[in-house]
Amino acid sequence: MNIHEYQAKALLRSYGAPVSDGRPVLRAEEAKTAAGELDGPLWVVKAQIHAGGRGKGHFREPEAGEKGGVRLAKSVEEAATLARQMLGRTLITHQTGGAGKQVNRIYIEDGSDIARELYLALLVDRQTSRIAFVVSTEGGMDIEEVAAKTPGKILTFSVDPASGLSDFHGRRVAFALGLEGGQVKQCVALIRTLYRLFVEKDMEMLEINPLIVTPAGDLKCLDAKMGFDGNAIYRHPDIAALRDETEEDPKELAASKFDLNYIALDGEIGCMVNGAGLAMATMDIIKLYGAEPANFLDVGGGATKEKVTEAFKIITSDPNVKGILVNIFGGIMRCDIIAEGVIAAVKEVGLTVPLVVRLEGTNVDLGKTIINDSGLNVIAADDLSDAAQKIVKAVKG
Repeated sequence: MNIHEYQAKALLRSYGAPVSDGRPVLRAEEAKTAAGELDGPLWVVKAQIHAGGRGKGHFREPEAGEKGGVRLAKSVEEAATLARQMLGRTLITHQTGGAGKQVNRIYIEDGSDIARELYLALLVDRQTSRIAFVVSTEGGMDIEEVAAKTPGKILTFSVDPASGLSDFHGRRVAFALGLEGGQVKQCVALIRTLYRLFVEKDMEMLEINPLIVTPAGDLKCLDAKMGFDGNAIYRHPDIAALRDETEEDPKELAASKFDLNYIALDGEIGCMVNGAGLAMATMDIIKLYGAEPANFLDVGGGATKEKVTEAFKIITSDPNVKGILVNIFGGIMRCDIIAEGVIAAVKEVGLTVPLVVRLEGTNVDLGKTIINDSGLNVIAADDLSDAAQKIVKAVKG
């Protein structure tokens, strides 16, 4: 689960990390009051969406102005005007794609003088099963661009959970960033703060880009992104309350409410599979035979008829789907339950695209009988290769 910048900075502030004073704005009429509560003389007006590259992005609507989603204002009135221009408009960045994202929230904060821009991130390293630090002197840039052009300017190291974080980790970060004097002490304290926040809130990623050094020599978190482990959100009602469902794919949001593992993709063949490994293999073989999967969808081992029905509805709600492949290996999951769910869904939402069903395992004969006796126009498949070839042929003609 991701949260907005202003929410991330509120968390940082609550843990004692240095951030600028700011105010969120959800309605245009609030903008002037929010800006007036800040000292100035420079105000930064930031569009709040779950995507990077806001400053370099552009708005689809001309009335929002030609500049990006992060703008500077030299008066309260100008800050309020910029906020009104951006609210409700569609911001397009390199991460949103051409569709862009509607700006429903604005963050106005005090401007900061910048002497240096640095990069600092914490994330879960899946290879080592540890929390890793990623630091670079090239702040304010996409870390992917830095990695591609100047990989030597990135330092990555992980923390042994047995010994935990020590001050030498903070000093290592400080020296890698070229900090000196009192800045080193500030960095050690900041690293301890961020690590504690990361662990206590079950984060997956915490990115400070840029971490700035002010002309006075102080460190400040100028921007912040946070992602949380969705499997641990139940332990953090305060974090769950920050969820902005308008930023999420409607299909993925609907899937989460029925405990379905769903990720939307850009292809034309919808997939309904049980088991993450089998789902990955199904997507791979679709690509092998010349088509693209429209989604990853794992209905799990304990799916009910109702859950399967909802899964089918989610797939068919995607206008890009030109065909559907149901691939079920019945171990814990019974094939007859899948068959009943598919039939119930088809009868409820209709079937306007080709449907290939491959069943194997527990109650497979009963499942096949249920589908064959349903009177539906379903293409049966004997194995995964056969199923993939049939659905690709049906879609490609």
